[in-house]
Amino acid sequence: MDQELSEEKLQDLYAWIDTIPLSRPKRHITRDFSDGVMAAELVKHFFPKSVELHNYSPANSTQQKLSNWSILNRKVFAKLNFHVTEDTVKKIVLSSAGAIEPVLCNLREKIDKMLDNTGGNDLEYYSTRNEGKHPNEPHRVEALIQPQLKGGLEMRKDQTITEKSRSAVQITLEMDPAVRQMLQGKEQALMALQETVEILQMKVNRLEHLVQLKDMRIEDLIRHLETYKTRAKLP
Repeated sequence: MDQELSEEKLQDLYAWIDTIPLSRPKRHITRDFSDGVMAAELVKHFFPKSVELHNYSPANSTQQKLSNWSILNRKVFAKLNFHVTEDTVKKIVLSSAGAIEPVLCNLREKIDKMLDNTGGNDLEYYSTRNEGKHPNEPHRVEALIQPQLKGGLEMRKDQTITEKSRSAVQITLEMDPAVRQMLQGKEQALMALQETVEILQMKVNRLEHLVQLKDMRIEDLIRHLETYKTRAKLP
């Protein structure tokens, strides 16, 4: 977990953190996350029912910071199949440079994986539904419905692609409630990605517009320069 992250991964991590509403603005990440409170807030943003923020007190003392991280490991991270080692916790608590970023990067991966497995549901819901089940149950369910999904589509060859897809989804939802949760989670993730793409496209359009304005300004300056040169040559 102490691996060094590339500059690209670091920037991607910082951008991800900036999209999450936290109780304190991110100024110096090694100090911001040293007491564990903002790490708890990160998980709560995605799994609201699984984190009780009153268990984590903003702190300057090393002892309270260690206590916060201990509670995180025991009550929250364990549900994500994630654990921060004691040595790493000590480095984070002491605001050691480069200690928190790999932890947050791994935590992000665990969150993304759990969101995919739970279909957007909270961790408590996932733990209850999957009690006594095979750990790869979501993948088994998906594999199970594929032949039935294909069969549903083949039965409606005389209809449009949209009608086929709607029919297949309807058949799937009627067969297993777990599938409904999985599809809803993927749909929400897709909507979030589409929104991100739209925002990025707007930024690209804005940058292109600025480039055009700069090009126009450069051309205008070149014309003025040529005019001055021409006048300077006149007797």
